[in-house]
Amino acid sequence: MPPSTLVHGAQQALLLVVAVSLPVLAVAAVVGFVVAAFQAASQIQDPTIAHLPRLLAVAAALAVLGPWMGHEVAAFAANMFANASGGRP
Repeated sequence: MPPSTLVHGAQQALLLVVAVSLPVLAVAAVVGFVVAAFQAASQIQDPTIAHLPRLLAVAAALAVLGPWMGHEVAAFAANMFANASGGRP
């Protein structure tokens, strides 16, 4: 396998990591911002209030987006194995 193919595969892997993780990180950031605004407005500084909604939102996002994420990773792996064996994607 030529080095250019390996570099392209590594670049595609890094882009896939960003694309798959970005929706879940966005959900965590938005929920964290909303909770921080609520805490600033109500002056409640309980750490549980800061972490529990974010945990629940990330768990829900993973439950909803999990099949899509798994499909994208599996398709990438199948493509890489096909390229490694000499076949066409």
